[in-house]
Formats: sequence, C-alpha cells, structure tokens
Amino acid sequence: MKYKKFISGSGLLLSAILAVGLIIIANNLFTGLRLDLTENKLFTLSEGTINIITALEEPIALDFYLSGKTLADFPQLMNYANRVRDLLEEYAAKSGGKIELTIIGPEPFSEEEDQAVASGLNGISINAAGDRAYFGLVGTNSTDDEANIPFFQSTREAALEYDITKLVYNLANPEKRVVGIMSDLPLFGDAARGIRDGWAIINAIGEFFEVRNLGTDVDQIDEDVNVLMVVHPKDFGEQALFAIDQYLLKGGNAMLFVDPLAEADNAQPDPANPYVMPDMDSDLKILLDGWGLEVATDKIAADINLAMRVQTQGARGPQESNYLPWLQLGEANFNREDFSTSELNLIHVGTAGIIEKREEATLDVTPLLQTTADSMKMERDLIFFQRDPNVMLANFESENKQLILAARLSGNVPSAYPDGLPADEGEEATPGDAPVKEGEINVILVGDTDILTDRFWVRMQSFFGVEVPQTIANNGDFVINALDNLSGNTDLISLRSRGEFSRPFKVVEQIQRDAEAQFRAREQELQTKLEETEQKIAQLQQEGGQSELLLTPEQAGEIDKFRLEQIKTRKELRAVQHELQKNIERLGTQLKFINIGLIPLTIAILAFIGGIHRARRRV
Repeated sequence: MKYKKFISGSGLLLSAILAVGLIIIANNLFTGLRLDLTENKLFTLSEGTINIITALEEPIALDFYLSGKTLADFPQLMNYANRVRDLLEEYAAKSGGKIELTIIGPEPFSEEEDQAVASGLNGISINAAGDRAYFGLVGTNSTDDEANIPFFQSTREAALEYDITKLVYNLANPEKRVVGIMSDLPLFGDAARGIRDGWAIINAIGEFFEVRNLGTDVDQIDEDVNVLMVVHPKDFGEQALFAIDQYLLKGGNAMLFVDPLAEADNAQPDPANPYVMPDMDSDLKILLDGWGLEVATDKIAADINLAMRVQTQGARGPQESNYLPWLQLGEANFNREDFSTSELNLIHVGTAGIIEKREEATLDVTPLLQTTADSMKMERDLIFFQRDPNVMLANFESENKQLILAARLSGNVPSAYPDGLPADEGEEATPGDAPVKEGEINVILVGDTDILTDRFWVRMQSFFGVEVPQTIANNGDFVINALDNLSGNTDLISLRSRGEFSRPFKVVEQIQRDAEAQFRAREQELQTKLEETEQKIAQLQQEGGQSELLLTPEQAGEIDKFRLEQIKTRKELRAVQHELQKNIERLGTQLKFINIGLIPLTIAILAFIGGIHRARRRV
C-alpha cells in the first residue's frame, strides 16, 4: 500500500515537472506561433497590411509607449492597451524582421516620459498631483523621419489596424504625396475674373500634400501624381477627358466632383435668350456611362429632415425657413465603416446631385454620404424660377428612399475611348502607345462641388488684423481623409473597419435598464412630492413674512407638518436611490460569481463525482 502511494506521489511530481518543462520549451520554441480564435479575427492582419509590411525595403522602428503601472486602475483602457500591444507584436512577427518593436513604460518624471513628450505623444492626467499616463506609438524610418499616433483613442478601435498600417506605409514612403487638381472653378483664384485669393480647401490640402494645378487642357497626367482631383469638369476638352480615362485605367486613383448646379460657377444667361438658364452643370457623362452610373443634371437632392435654416425676406419682414436644396448631413448620413467618413460629425452640401447605379453596372458602389429616407429628387429648374423656400416646402413629396450624394467606386470598367482619341476631321491620328481598354478603378465620386466652397464650411475671423478661417463643418476633413486614403496604394485603400474588442454585456445592460426604470419611477414620484412640499413651506413662510414670530399657530403647525413630510420624503428618496445602487451591485456580484467561481466549482464537482465513480468501479 505504501509502495502504491509512493508511486502515485512520484507520478504526480514527475507530471508537474514535465508540464513545467513543456511550458518552458513551448515559450522558447513557439513564440511565433499564434492562433486567433476571436469572432472578428481581431488579431489577424488583413491581406493588405501583410502586403505592405512584407514589401518593406528598409527597417522601421516602432516604439510603443504604455504607462502600464499608471493605467492599472483603468481596466477598460488596459484591456484595449493589451489588444494594441498584441496587434503590434503581430506586425513585428509578420514583417520578417523589418519592423522592430520596442515597448516602453514611461514613469512620471522619467527620461522615457521626456522622450514621449518630445515625440509628440499626448498624456492624460490621472490624479490630482498632475501625473500623466501615455498610450501612443512613435515610428521612425532609416532616414529619421518620424510619425506618431499621439494616443490610442478607444473610439477609433474599429480603425486600429488602418491607423497603424497607414503610419508604417507613410514611413516607408516619406516623400510628400502629390494631388493633381483639374477644375473649371477658380479654386486657385482667377486674376482675370478679379478673384485674388484661392479657396480655403486648397490651403487645407496643401498642409498635407503637394498640390499641383494641372489646368483643364492637359493631354497626359504625370505618373508621379498620387491622386487626381477633378472638380466641375464642365468645359473639359476630349484630350483632357481621355487623359483622365487613361490615368484611372492604369491604376491611378481619383476624387471626382460633379454637380447639376454649381453655385460657384459664375456663368451668366445669354443676353439674347435671358429666359434660358445658364450652363452651370457638369456630369462626366462620357466616363460614367461606361461605368453604369448616372448623375442627372436636372435633379437636385432635397431632404425635409436635413434642410438648412436660412433667413428670407417675407411679407412680414425677415423670417427663417427650411431651404430644401441646402442640406446639413449628420452622423447618421455617413458611412461609419469607411475611413473617409467614419469620424465626421457635420457636412454641408448645396444643390447636390444624386448618384444612381444602373442595372448593367458591375462595379462596386459604396455610399459614403446619403440623405434620409424623407427625401426627393427636386427639379433643378425650380431653384432658378422659384426662390421662396416655403413654396419648395409646399411642393415637397417624400419618395421614401435614401439618395446617394457621394460614393466609393471600385471594380473593372471599360475605357470611354477604346480606340484612342479620335483625330480631328482631315487630320491623321497621332501615333503613340495603344490606349488601355479596361482596368480596375479606385474612385470617390461626389455629386456636389459647393461642398468645397468656403461659405459651406469656413467662416473668416479677424485675428489681430489677419483673416483666419474657422471651420463650421467637416467638409475639409472629408476631402483630406478621402485624398489621404486614395493616395496610398491599393493595399491601404482595401483596408476596412474591423470589429471591436470590447463587447458590451447586452443582457446585463438590459437588466440594469429594467431595474433603473423600476426604481426611477418611484424616485421621480418622491422627487415631485418633495418639490411640492418645499413649495408649500416657502408659500407659508412668505405669507407669514419669513419670521417665525409673525406666523400664526395654524401656519406654524402647517410648516412643521410639511417639514416632517419633507424629512420623511427625503429618507424614502435616499432609500430608493440606495436600493437602486444595491440592486445593480448585487447583479454585478452575481455575474462575478458565475464567471469566477461557478465554472471552476462545477468542474471540481464533476471531477469529484468522476473520482467516486472510478473508485466504485475498482471495488
């Protein structure tokens, strides 16, 4: 019997030693082996990211600053920090040694904290002493170019992979990207028309990109143009349209702005035909037809829910009315899954066109900006002949359908010039490279040009004699985000929002809401009763002149009565509030017990039952 006990004890000891040994060996030999079992594959890098990091030609250093000790009291933030760290380790593991990850824990008043501040990271204050915690990323390349993510905001959790990959891509391609602009509107100013200053959007783009004015009569778009921006192509010649067509089919990316009514177009009516409307529309029809798309030049998007409030002169003087052709788009009107619109709050558009996909179209059309369902296609001519907003409102009839104002386009499309640019009559075609007949495009199409005009998104304010633009909408942010996304390579463009790591306990939240509703009703009832009691006391005191000596015995008795009622009500109110908090805490305790204690206890009970069963079988 003793011999069997010795063998049994020795076996357990050897098993424990073997288990520890296997763990040590596994930690040293299989650190690169990873298995992602999360529902949304949160720790698995997208194909686009893998393509970018495996194509790195020079090493990139990533310094991840995390004040782990300081943030230990913030479990939700630490959970997110662990996810960020694990994802960064995945970048390093998949890069073949090209990404060097260093994890730094800056303590208050340390050299590491000084480095974090010098690198542009934002610290958050975590106590009254002013200590700050850091949770950001600094990247450097071989030429000491630096980029950072100042602080990993949990609100951008869905864009986490995109933000990190974009940082890596920008460090691998540090030269300033080129935005080529072709426009029939005076974006850069127009001395001939007396327009001295360019539009604020050009200055905004210039802060992030090299802006190149290509004009409207180009015959070829240079290969070093990272993204093409075409605005109101009303009078573009065939040569320019052919150049745009070929640029896109050869892999160039573009942001196209067309408009059924460009309010910034100063076209004037023909004096010989004053009742004929001036030509103020653009549609790129020759390209869009081949793509299976249409932006009608005679229809304007109108939305009863999004109409801007404008001041008009009525019969009774100035008044405010909803102006249907001008729209204020809010968060519900943006594509929250696309990086160009995911963080926007407000966009203003004016007399915008509607993007429609025909049945024969094969390319992917992803809406970025949309109206609500309470919208309609308004006749453009109504705006010219009827300026009264109230008449437009009277003629509004909802079509119960959302209208697309801006969309991302991707897919294979044919050339609008499969045989090349036609030669003028009597001239021979100029020999040259054979035109590209089809190709994959990456384009963002916007049915409005007024979105770019200053009055729709900036207000100029004088600051010590200098006119400084102040933004009133996110129009500029939308354009910058879109250009930034398009100016990367196709792998960067292909990235989409990922799932979130923190998943709410929806059932628990519902239980909490039900509990709160139950107690809040009683709380509100008591609160109302308390207010009424206090009002009665104040009324009686006012009748008695505030002085206790001037009160009649009856009034004093009433006040004492109401004060007792006041004290009683306050006690009941505190009891209800306490019971509400206790109920929620009890729920939390139950959940902790289920998660922490019940499952291990269940396993232990099952193991105990199994042991008894085996012992009986031996007997």
